[in-house]
Amino acid sequence: MEQAILTAREKLKHFKVDSKASLGLQDTRSITLIVPIYNEEASIPTFLDKVMSVLGEIEPEIRFDILFVNDGSRDTTEQLILNTAAERDNIGLINLSRNFGKEAALLAGLRKARGDAVIPIDVDLQDPPAVIIEMIALWLDGAKVVNARRVRRDNDTWLKKQTANAFYRIFNAMAEHPIPRGVGDFRLLDREVVDAICQLGERSRFNKALFSWVGFEAEEVTYDRPARTAGETCWSYWKLWKLALDGIFASSTIPLRIWTYIGMLMAFASLAYSGFIFTRTLLFGVDVPGYASTIMLILVFGGINMFALGIIGEYVGRIYTEVRQRPVYIIRSQHLAKNTEI
Repeated sequence: MEQAILTAREKLKHFKVDSKASLGLQDTRSITLIVPIYNEEASIPTFLDKVMSVLGEIEPEIRFDILFVNDGSRDTTEQLILNTAAERDNIGLINLSRNFGKEAALLAGLRKARGDAVIPIDVDLQDPPAVIIEMIALWLDGAKVVNARRVRRDNDTWLKKQTANAFYRIFNAMAEHPIPRGVGDFRLLDREVVDAICQLGERSRFNKALFSWVGFEAEEVTYDRPARTAGETCWSYWKLWKLALDGIFASSTIPLRIWTYIGMLMAFASLAYSGFIFTRTLLFGVDVPGYASTIMLILVFGGINMFALGIIGEYVGRIYTEVRQRPVYIIRSQHLAKNTEI
């Protein structure tokens, strides 16, 4: 990764030399970093120091602003960002009225971002800011999407790595539009891609799938995922499980189709077994019925029916959410960066 970043820095040096002649000062590119946050007061100072040092290598030919989306934090996160924004004109803040979840917070940031390209990034620095340089170099070469793929996750637990790998395998086996394995929200999206994503109206959102669904030319950079620098993650295994279900049911109807095939198979099996019982009764008479086999059949088929109803219920619940047409999020207040206000 280090060599790739060095190569990207060389590309950007040439861009900086040629930018005034080829682009003109009035055509300076702009990039918005979207940072969803929830109770991250311990991480913000370190994050800003790291990001500003990286962005300083590219400015002023490429202009940056950082848009924090406060997803209902209960600590001093909001005030800390407001204090920093008062000293810098490239920091903005959107406050949601409560905790709506990261997917909603990211959508709010995408809709408010004004950059020619947008980069969602986590505040815990597990998305290394240095990779941004490589992303921008590929974007300047014409890529509309630059995915950042994690090749090593040594700081994650064994269980988390295994469940993450299982999710990508299961999701891509069922999805009509697979998502890149090992790629999270950390990526660069051109303005054309952002506008396409913001046009999508569904309320049960799984942004990774939507990023893949819209298409466009994509490139990839790789990085090793470091440990969290400060604070504690709010992602419990239960929340990750719910996110995985949202991703699958919001992006594919194959779970429903599977049960169509299972139902057909069970119908044929039941018909064949009924024919067997009927023939045996005609030939050999009626034997004493078995209590154990009857109970087993009832329990097995009852369990299968309940599982199938659960799958249907997941889709019905999402239909209910869409029909109500409630907003994905509600903005309590906003303080956009001064260099992006229009």
